[in-house]
Amino acid sequence: MIKKTIEVKKITAANFKRFGWLIEYPNRAKSPKTINLFKIVVREPDAGWRIAYLVVRDMFIDKLEQHPGSKESFEPVSGPGLIYCATKKDPAAIECFLLDRPVILKKGVWHGVIALSGEFDVKITENSRVKCVYWPLGFVMEGK
Repeated sequence: MIKKTIEVKKITAANFKRFGWLIEYPNRAKSPKTINLFKIVVREPDAGWRIAYLVVRDMFIDKLEQHPGSKESFEPVSGPGLIYCATKKDPAAIECFLLDRPVILKKGVWHGVIALSGEFDVKITENSRVKCVYWPLGFVMEGK
């Protein structure tokens, strides 16, 4: 068997574009440094799904959201973060998890994410048309 060595390249948006896309927040350096960033990276409306990139800068939250008609994945990319979840609109039902592994939320689960320090990057996959419902908590949650 003949061996062939192929040079290993560092992957960039430019050198990979003929094959596909990087899952990242585009032009991140030009964005405001004080707000969360959300960008749909690729969408397949005919198939009914999209992939998004979320840069979480919030270190506390005062509301949760849910998507009654969509499951949603949260796939950590970099940085430490937490995910808050509840199956019903009851403050006593809210649970908090270190988001250090990819998860898929069921339809209708109340949720919110925060960064534990600096920034927390997350890849999200969900239905291409997502209805968001918000639950203002009346209190603030932060990580410890």
